[in-house]
Amino acid sequence: MDLTTLAVHAGEGAVPPSERPVSTPIYASSTFVPASAGALDQIAAGAAPGYMYGRYAQPTATALEAAVLALETAGAGGAPAVCLSFASGMAALHAAILASGVSRGDVVLCAEEIYGATLALLRDLLAPLGLQLATAPVMDAAALAAALQRRPRLLIAEAISNPLLRVPDLSALAQAAHAVGAKLLVDATFATPLLCRPLSQGADFSVHSATKYIAGHGDTVAGVVTAAAAEAAGLAAARKLAGGVLAPFEAWLTLRGVKTLPLRVRRQCESAAEIAAELAHWPEIEAVHYPGLASHPDHAVARRQFSAQPGAQNTAQDCALYGGVLAFALPGAGRDQVFAFLDRLQLCLHATSLGDVQSLISYPVISSHREVSPRQRQRLGIGENLLRLSVGLEAPADLLADLRQALAALA
Repeated sequence: MDLTTLAVHAGEGAVPPSERPVSTPIYASSTFVPASAGALDQIAAGAAPGYMYGRYAQPTATALEAAVLALETAGAGGAPAVCLSFASGMAALHAAILASGVSRGDVVLCAEEIYGATLALLRDLLAPLGLQLATAPVMDAAALAAALQRRPRLLIAEAISNPLLRVPDLSALAQAAHAVGAKLLVDATFATPLLCRPLSQGADFSVHSATKYIAGHGDTVAGVVTAAAAEAAGLAAARKLAGGVLAPFEAWLTLRGVKTLPLRVRRQCESAAEIAAELAHWPEIEAVHYPGLASHPDHAVARRQFSAQPGAQNTAQDCALYGGVLAFALPGAGRDQVFAFLDRLQLCLHATSLGDVQSLISYPVISSHREVSPRQRQRLGIGENLLRLSVGLEAPADLLADLRQALAALA
């Protein structure tokens, strides 16, 4: 099926009641009563499906997981996979790292071009427990090969990096990681399952902050991990013991968001491409970072990696999706000038998230990369004048007018 059709129907009926409702119910219960003591014993042992306690699993989340799994594995036809939901994207990332099998003394290799909180999680919470954190520029094949000589247990990268929108070759990363016995974890939040399904390109874990595009309406916090079926036990144990479970209402809101994901993301990608192309010609803008621009260093990789959409309707339009986020720099601007620009915006809301129906603009040096040292930010190209724009569902002309009036006031 086309992803648009799949998104509407996937997950519904995953928990069949006596009479199926059109919308999966919110199962607001912390505890469940199996049919018998024997059934409870089987569920507790993992020998039979079912529910007993909300920290282990609950039906509304099961429906969401079935829906995301269907999207993440659409058109793959490969080995069985599993999807588990979590209370946030960071909880999902933490569980995936633990499920990868890392232990004291192991090296975890992380892309330099990555979300600041991911680095903070590894540095501040996991490194003190004995993991060795190393970083490498995964866009540089030679530098990555040198870093892999340390034989890490896990390699972490993003399908589209935050905030400079770099696009690594995931198949090449998977091959390089597996060659030294490492697993590959891909944060695919910016790409969504509409653009990229990492498992089909060799990754072992695909992680999403479902708070962003998957839920998409700025009203909930959630995370999901899709992985090979062999990783199911590790993911379930991490969720069960650490307790990062997704609550029923948040699961229901996220499942509702899944249904319009393809429609929203297609529109956001098309609008982002139009805005990026326009900003690239504005003298008030120093640089524009967007994979859909031919000038972007990873345009060819993005075009190849994001083009294979499953389903019968594989149109030219489907092959031109490069994400709904772009970044741009204001020439010579420092924090005071950037703050003034942000305060003048009316439609583009200054907020730290992305992927919502409304356009959100953020300042990485005080948000996503606040925990990254100024020297490291400068080396990565994240300057004091860089802004990240997550394009929503507004008309591109209105968003461009908003940006222009804020620039005019700044001048």
